[in-house]
Amino acid sequence: MNRTQVSLMAMFLLCSYAAWAQDDSAKVTSLNEVVITATRFPKKVSETGKVVSVISKKDIENGNGKDLAQLLSEQAGVLVNGAYSNPGKDKSIYLRGASTDYIVILVNGVPVSDPSGTGGAFDIRMFPLEQVERIEILKGAQSTLYGSDAIAGVINIITKKTTDKPAQGYAGLAAGSYNTFKAGAGIYGAAEGSSYNIGFTHYKTNGISEASDTTATGAFDNDGFTRNAFHANFDARVTKGLHINPYFRYAHFKGGYDGGAYTDADSKYEAQMITTGAQARYGFANGGLTAFYNYDEVSRTFSETYGVYPYKGNKNSLELYAHYSFNPHMQVLTGIHYNKQKMNDETATPKNPVAELTSPYLSFFLRNLAGFNLELGGRYNKHSAYGDNFTYSINPSFTFNNAVKIFANYATAFKAPSLQALYGPFSANADLAPETSATTEAGVQTALWSGVIDARAVYFRRTVENVIVYGPSFQLINLNKQKDHGFELEPVVYINKHLTLKLYYAYVDGKVTTKTNNKDSTYANLIRRPKHSFGINATYQVTPQLFVSTQISSYGKRSDLYYDAATFSQKPATLAAYTLWNAYASYGFVQNRIKLFADVKNIVNAKYTEVYGYRTQGFNISGGIRITI
Repeated sequence: MNRTQVSLMAMFLLCSYAAWAQDDSAKVTSLNEVVITATRFPKKVSETGKVVSVISKKDIENGNGKDLAQLLSEQAGVLVNGAYSNPGKDKSIYLRGASTDYIVILVNGVPVSDPSGTGGAFDIRMFPLEQVERIEILKGAQSTLYGSDAIAGVINIITKKTTDKPAQGYAGLAAGSYNTFKAGAGIYGAAEGSSYNIGFTHYKTNGISEASDTTATGAFDNDGFTRNAFHANFDARVTKGLHINPYFRYAHFKGGYDGGAYTDADSKYEAQMITTGAQARYGFANGGLTAFYNYDEVSRTFSETYGVYPYKGNKNSLELYAHYSFNPHMQVLTGIHYNKQKMNDETATPKNPVAELTSPYLSFFLRNLAGFNLELGGRYNKHSAYGDNFTYSINPSFTFNNAVKIFANYATAFKAPSLQALYGPFSANADLAPETSATTEAGVQTALWSGVIDARAVYFRRTVENVIVYGPSFQLINLNKQKDHGFELEPVVYINKHLTLKLYYAYVDGKVTTKTNNKDSTYANLIRRPKHSFGINATYQVTPQLFVSTQISSYGKRSDLYYDAATFSQKPATLAAYTLWNAYASYGFVQNRIKLFADVKNIVNAKYTEVYGYRTQGFNISGGIRITI
């Protein structure tokens, strides 16, 4: 942490203490919020030392022109590379500078992934924002609770809940730039403790050319994108306290992509995802028991000039966990997770390889001992290929008068090598060990001046060892060490009950240490990730019917690497800093059952680059209607 960051943290702590000493009745919205993801059962933010950000139902409803990638990019420490490039371009999530492969994606608390992929990361293009009610972003190492891949954090996508009516319908239509069209409809309801939600969404756009055209002839064709998605969620109340939740989700998308930086091509991709399973939840006076089974099947096909490349895999997950409160101050969580992945590939060695991971875990919680809270946890992991490893976490925090929380976390995490890395047809190595990490966090979360400002400041440091890279013989090996650190500041200013300003500043820097000719070499390597990013989102409920908002995001310069076909090698490039300005408005009729909305992005038509040699969207607009019956 440099001198400027230390000064910012010290000033923040001083203001926090002054605010706490001034007023016991301070409005502490974020500390009083109840979240699930931090501990796997409901807990107030004031009672956990973990760093949790929430994208609320209202935030999602007031972002109808956006997709999931764009909404995530508005959060502190989160960058989705490709969010504003061609709509169908692949999206890479960076959380505190760490790549997508170091992030666990959950849907309603159940992990989803792509067992056919090189890193196993879930493709967020498969999940339409129209199915989402709330998102919880849990930052830091979380393998103790969520197992493999949770080195940088967890993103929990919570799907839409039902109403208390037996049947209610909803529908929406939208259209916009690049011949974009969206449509969706569904029905949901509840009766006698049971509920259901069934819906379908369609999205189609002509898009833009993925690759930038330096010829200025307009000869590069547009790379379109089409997605259809269906979901069906049920909640059956079997008896008092016992609910069973079967679900089914299907997504299919296809589109075009280009041949590389500044290179047009008529390449096509097609992918589909099937997710199905069931959760069983039993609640009793002092705790609850949860069990789930989940099945993911993903298939992807890339058709290029040089051939057709299919990828297919499936994953079966089983988990059983329970939490129990011994008294108001002591809680425990324990569980066991089993995961079996299969890659359908006859060219792999062995053919159609399988990997299994079994993980029991245990966490103890001390709660509100005169404001003191503590979580201690550990997880043992037994993998069929590499053997075993252990992770643990220590999360103390102290809350003063429910108005100021200081916290410090230390946690280890790991990422198991994917099936492609272990057994795939290209560069695989069956002797790979897991990548392992250790993360330290410290910060404060508070309300200032009687709740006018609700804010959080966090410093983090992360070290990842045994990073998997291509070795001298183009075989994957465990070699590198990655060190990242950063600082996040997130104030929310409540000007009045109708007007709110949400701001953030995030700083991240990282270096990799690798061996070259038996000597360590260290250099900065956070490709496509800016050291500095800033955002402000102003929302104003002008009348009960009219809502408006505007959002500005600014990103510092970044480095990039691109493949030079002439020399058959990677070359460095520098991407300039840029700022985006977006705006949104909606107006409701008939008790807000009918809403018209308009979303404008890149208002000043800024010219910028997310990936070297690839285009981004200029000024664009979309609008539509949402109806609830």
